[in-house]
Amino acid sequence: MSSSMLNIGISGLNAAQVALSTVSNNIANASTSGYSEESVQQVESVTQSNGMYTIGSGVDVVSVQRAYSQYLTSALWSSNSSLQSATTTNTLTSTLNGLLSNSGNLQTALDNFYGSFSNVANSPSSSSVRQAALGSASSLASVYNTLGQQFSQQSTQVNQQIGNTVTSINNIATQIASLNGQIAAQTGTSGAPNSLLDQRDSLVQQLAGLTGISAATNSDGSISVYTSAGGTLVSGAQSYALSSGANQYDPGSTDVFDSSGNDVTSQMSGGTLGALISYRNTVLEPAQNALGESAIALASSVNGQQAQGLDLNGQQGQAIFSVGSPAVLPSSKNSTDGATVSASISDVSQLTSSDYVLTYTGAGTGTNGWSLNTTSGQSVALTANANGSLSADGLTLNVSGTAQKGDSYEIEPTRNAATSLAVSMTSPSGIAATSALAATAATSNTGTGVAGTVSVTNSANANLLSGATIKFGAGGTYTITDGAGNTTNGTYTAGQPITADGWSMSLTGTPASGDSFTVAANTSGLNGNANALALASLSDTGVLDGGKTSVVTSYSNLTTQIGDAGSSASSDLTTQTNLYNQAASNQQSLAGVNLNQEAANLVQYQQAYQASAQVISTAQQLFSSLITAIQDG
Repeated sequence: MSSSMLNIGISGLNAAQVALSTVSNNIANASTSGYSEESVQQVESVTQSNGMYTIGSGVDVVSVQRAYSQYLTSALWSSNSSLQSATTTNTLTSTLNGLLSNSGNLQTALDNFYGSFSNVANSPSSSSVRQAALGSASSLASVYNTLGQQFSQQSTQVNQQIGNTVTSINNIATQIASLNGQIAAQTGTSGAPNSLLDQRDSLVQQLAGLTGISAATNSDGSISVYTSAGGTLVSGAQSYALSSGANQYDPGSTDVFDSSGNDVTSQMSGGTLGALISYRNTVLEPAQNALGESAIALASSVNGQQAQGLDLNGQQGQAIFSVGSPAVLPSSKNSTDGATVSASISDVSQLTSSDYVLTYTGAGTGTNGWSLNTTSGQSVALTANANGSLSADGLTLNVSGTAQKGDSYEIEPTRNAATSLAVSMTSPSGIAATSALAATAATSNTGTGVAGTVSVTNSANANLLSGATIKFGAGGTYTITDGAGNTTNGTYTAGQPITADGWSMSLTGTPASGDSFTVAANTSGLNGNANALALASLSDTGVLDGGKTSVVTSYSNLTTQIGDAGSSASSDLTTQTNLYNQAASNQQSLAGVNLNQEAANLVQYQQAYQASAQVISTAQQLFSSLITAIQDG
């Protein structure tokens, strides 16, 4: 009996000792991130019957289990992925909004620039006023340049972060695979390796913060991890590395590739990596394009109006601004002997902030074998021109050489326009303040016809300033003879302008047969201000979107666009923070260490240990008494 008591006492002592060690480990790791509370699982030892009754034979410790729920842990991983995505997006959009406010107020620069033409209109012959106008133009271009450069710098940083994040993902995936191997080796032999499982769960949570994942536990205790694109990151003790590399069109843009070399950039979502890619594609690049579109609209509208006036030297107004041409980026996958594509802007009013991919589909297909899509995949109608060029969305595309089927080119009409905007005019006398043309009536006229303003309809017409005479005959018929000797006949209709050589003249009253009018360069009115006033009014003149959106409005739309992105990111961060905290609280309510409970357990197991020791002591005393009795007998 004493032997049985001794064995029972020893088993109880061992069980209490294991429980005390487990409780002590819980208390020691109460503040350890990723640690799951452990508990001792005890069962009654198998009892042998003597045929009449059974007496218990003690206790066995079968395992030390960690508090764990796959559902709660997976929810925590998912919440962390969303939180890190929201955090990254909020940081980037906050930075972008800061760039708009810290790089100089473009709105103020625009107001000052257009206002400077009002000053020129008030003093058209003043050299200092004209010089100030050119200074305002330089300041405006500088603000565009600064913003464009800062947007480009953030783009570079985002692409570098994409590469760095891919490296971090691979490092963590390698560690998970290594732990998988250790866990699989120990599972089923020495019990579940709780510390290794906790380490692995912590690494998976870190991985989920870097990219969206899904995970599945295998029969050997290992875990398989997959990306949001469906590719395998970890399977058993093997990890499969992602890679980062240059985009096929833009070497400065970083793409993500799976272990087989497939480009999975567009399929990656969640976590820091998904946020970086999404921000670059849906916020930053559209912002760069919109800023560039505004710069192009500025240069086009101002230069166009300049060409409708005369400068102080009596010459047709020249461009104040210059801006770079659209970028055309051939795919790195193109055939080596393929075609060369160039692009130019032919109609600013039809220009969009989209980027495009031009693809050669082969002779006999599409428009001259070419098709055009936005980079988001939307098909764009192409028009084939008589000279062999192609047109779409305000662009003219010229192809030289022979393309091979499948060759493609990315076209970025506006991406770099803000950084390339520059003031090309150097002399203040070059500002075209006065109207280019003026009309005068012959002194011998007998009718009531009065010549009005002469506006420019095509500033590129070679005969615009060559002069012209309009001679009226019977019944309102007239003949226009220009300085190059060209003649045009027509019949005057009241209220309708008379046009020729890129100009349009309004006329009121009724000309008599024999009356004549002369249209000529306005060299006698070089101190006029009509064109300066027209330049000033460009602040409210529609240029983009079919002539509906002014340069000022386009910038306002850009600030609203970026502001909305920042507001949405901030709101999403608040939401995702709350969801993550809730998921973490739920997981910790199960797996976290409760120090009050552990203190109570410590007392309980201490008492059990002491009681078992007392059982052992009693068994020893009984055995000693039995030996003494036998000896005495």
